[in-house]
Amino acid sequence: RRPRQSPDRARRNRRSIARTMCDDPKWGPDEQFGAPEVTLHTSHGPVTLELYYKHAPKTCQNFFELAKRGYYDDVVFHRVIKDFMIQGGDPTGTGRGGESVFGGKFEDEISKGLRHVGAGILVMANSGPNTNKSQFFITLAPTPWLDGKHAIFGRVSSGMSVVRAIGAVKVDKNDRPLKEVKILRCECDDKGFSWY
Repeated sequence: RRPRQSPDRARRNRRSIARTMCDDPKWGPDEQFGAPEVTLHTSHGPVTLELYYKHAPKTCQNFFELAKRGYYDDVVFHRVIKDFMIQGGDPTGTGRGGESVFGGKFEDEISKGLRHVGAGILVMANSGPNTNKSQFFITLAPTPWLDGKHAIFGRVSSGMSVVRAIGAVKVDKNDRPLKEVKILRCECDDKGFSWY
């Protein structure tokens, strides 16, 4: 059995890790505070998403700009499948709507280095290859059958308990929550630099 760290030592280690991340050569001079983030303030609580802007720059631009413009405010999670995913991003709430920040559909940014290996992965929803608009989902479990078919563009960095709570709500036969689960508003943090 692995021994537990004391709270003081754990805090020191976290500070050390934070410093290491900031000093990591993968971050440029203007990126010392890490990757851009979007926090979804939902009816169940906040969920902070770290964006993989180096792997999927256009997809991250689309999501970040839509969130910044208030496009996702008061939008429901219209599809929830237990042990699979929660899906939102459609202002019509039907699962058939939504537009990208570019005005139409845009191409998939599939990175071989990113796979659907667990819960908390931020992914674009689509209706086939290169049909990305505004809809997205967050995984609740590994979904390897989606590898190569959907663009992964981020991960939950904080608020996974909220994601799990949303993933456990009661739904109807069409996987729609019986009681509305909403994104109330979004908070965007570009970390002081622009990648687009």
